[in-house]
Amino acid sequence: MPITYAHQREQKGLAHALLNVEEHIDDDFMLMLGDNIFQANLEDVVRRQQEDRADAAFLVEEVDWEDASRYGVCDTNQYGEITDVVEKPEEPPSNLVMTGFYTFSPAIFHACHLVQPSNRGEYEISEAIDLLIQSGRTIDAIGLEGWRIDVGYPEDRDEAEERLQGKQVEA
Repeated sequence: MPITYAHQREQKGLAHALLNVEEHIDDDFMLMLGDNIFQANLEDVVRRQQEDRADAAFLVEEVDWEDASRYGVCDTNQYGEITDVVEKPEEPPSNLVMTGFYTFSPAIFHACHLVQPSNRGEYEISEAIDLLIQSGRTIDAIGLEGWRIDVGYPEDRDEAEERLQGKQVEA
């Protein structure tokens, strides 16, 4: 599996970052945010997207309600498909959050081109995802089995260090 890195010269959000790699991708791909550490069922996400022929699949996790506003929050239907996403809402509609591990079909690029800057001034991936949903595309939600730590928040670094302490990284 080829790995492609792209440098986002201006921090304008994840939808903007994805457009930096568009010319390199012509098939389904994975996106993993660098501020998350996982010991989880990532292969299940890839497998589920392929088996369902979905346009995307996300690893999701239920968090404490008071923490949900720190993340992209999603709702699902009875089939485990994502029906709505909201980026860092003040009042979250659910406590099911996107974990920063996604698989996408190239359809996400068209949606990213349509995204307008949010009130935070960023081109939000959640808006591109919402455009996919509105156009009838299928996005599967796969529940986290294992653990994830978002080290983008200083208060979570201690937990990350404790979990990783003593573990060997395989080469």
